[in-house]
Amino acid sequence: MWVFRRDRLLILLLLSALLAADFSLHLWPKLRGRLFGEPEGPCTCTGLPEGARGNDTSPEGAGWGNHSWGGPGTGAEHGVQQEPRDEATGTGNGMHQEPREGGAGAGQRLHLQPGDSSAGAGHDTQHPQAALRSRLRRLLQHPLYTGPAPALGPGDYLLSGPEAARSYRRKVSRWNRRHKMHKEELNNTSAERPVRVNLQASWLQFHREINRHSLYPRSSPTVDKLLDNLGHFITISADYSQDEKALMGTCDCSQIVKPSGVHLKLVLRFQDFGKAMFKPMRQKREDETPEDFFYFIDFQRHNAEIAAFHLDRILDFRRVPPVAGRFINISSEVLEVARNEVLQSVFFISPANNTCFFAKCPYMCKTEYAVCGSPHLLEGSLSAFLPSLSLAPRLSVPNPWIRSYTFSGKEEWEVNPLYCNTMKLIYPFNSSNRLLNIIDMAIFDFLIGNMDRHHYEMFTKFGEEGFLLHLDNARGFGRHSQDEITILAPLYQCCLIKKATWQRLQLLSLPDYQLSDIMRESLLEDQLAPVLTEPHLLALDRRLHKTLQIVEECVQIHGEEAVLVSELLEEPTASTFNRDT
Repeated sequence: MWVFRRDRLLILLLLSALLAADFSLHLWPKLRGRLFGEPEGPCTCTGLPEGARGNDTSPEGAGWGNHSWGGPGTGAEHGVQQEPRDEATGTGNGMHQEPREGGAGAGQRLHLQPGDSSAGAGHDTQHPQAALRSRLRRLLQHPLYTGPAPALGPGDYLLSGPEAARSYRRKVSRWNRRHKMHKEELNNTSAERPVRVNLQASWLQFHREINRHSLYPRSSPTVDKLLDNLGHFITISADYSQDEKALMGTCDCSQIVKPSGVHLKLVLRFQDFGKAMFKPMRQKREDETPEDFFYFIDFQRHNAEIAAFHLDRILDFRRVPPVAGRFINISSEVLEVARNEVLQSVFFISPANNTCFFAKCPYMCKTEYAVCGSPHLLEGSLSAFLPSLSLAPRLSVPNPWIRSYTFSGKEEWEVNPLYCNTMKLIYPFNSSNRLLNIIDMAIFDFLIGNMDRHHYEMFTKFGEEGFLLHLDNARGFGRHSQDEITILAPLYQCCLIKKATWQRLQLLSLPDYQLSDIMRESLLEDQLAPVLTEPHLLALDRRLHKTLQIVEECVQIHGEEAVLVSELLEEPTASTFNRDT
């Protein structure tokens, strides 16, 4: 009997202690504030300097996070659900990342919105950062970038919403099932939450917005959200790409052009089930490709992928999938989440105590070809995946102006100046916008210095009128001191260009919209800024001027009406451009 009474007494004492603690910590401060007029919240003293208070509502304190390329506000305002923060770490990526010197820090992005007048169109002497942002803002306010988009019907989108959702659910279910079996094989009893279906994931929204004109519309906030997710989300798996898996580690070392899978690149999957291609840093930004290197044995540069995406967006092509730079912890975010035993086997610790890995092809399986972290962090580019081929088949077509991938051979276009006259008579170049799209692609490649465009891809759903995908741009920005004019062969041999492309190129040649300034500002959005060195940025202006010179020469010979062609459903019209704007 005494034991029961003692237990009751202990319970009573415990409840009393809890009640006393609750009263002293919660009830008494509120009661004291009401009785004696003491403030309950943080100090609101007026003696503190502005900006040191807890709630700074000034424009400088608010930052630029409420603005974007495409439209005002955040993704939530447009029906895009924001991803939850990681419960274990309280952050979006579970790893602190130090900002690079001279660039935006991890998670700090500059979102710009056309029509926003908070910074004004002129130079702001009191806020120099706002003045720097004004050039890109003015560009996005120009009629060439604000004209009405073509009307889209249900059949103009690449995917239907229900179809994409069903495929997503099946893949998530398959993933969870295989992941559970893998854990059981390893006798892993750790409590891990299964991947949950989120139909508002940014990568899925990006897939849904692909239409017959471009990969994404101007007015969508999805791309900015996707770029932010690529830069912060936790990786849940890492593996080789499909082309490297197809090689099965066997490569013909006698081949001059190596298969694409031998390059160091990995497929990373993130917590929202989105995927991206990771290309690590292989070359410093200041290094130029040696003069004796052939274009087909050049390095693949991660910063070229990032810069190519921004340039494609500035030119308003919107044919490059979103690319973001990021520091990846190759130990925790690659090795520890990789299930592929071959991938796990190529990791090692260097003499400098850095984590490294290399490709699995025999002639690449050497430590001198490896890339290493410092000691674990490695910077690279993350290119968002397009919808799977089972959902959205793509056609890979040889480029009519393909280069000879031999040491001494030449293609017909290199020796025949009338090559384009023949191409104009061949289907589909004689009955669609295909030739104009190839010329757009050639101008894009010339600006970035990419000589490796041997194929291009198109979505089969959109037929011959579909746009060309500008994929695999990592061999651009290799030599800022050389302008390879032969990349523009489609332009100067055919003497054709879309009127809208010509108008935008002219606009970007004006002092107030100079391409190098716009690119410099746009690239500040990336975590790895500065992405390009100053000589590469200045080379863009020089190459743009040479492109316009070729167009002017064609106009003098053939006349403006024969050279400047209005594409079907082209927007905007020629009257919207004025060189005095």
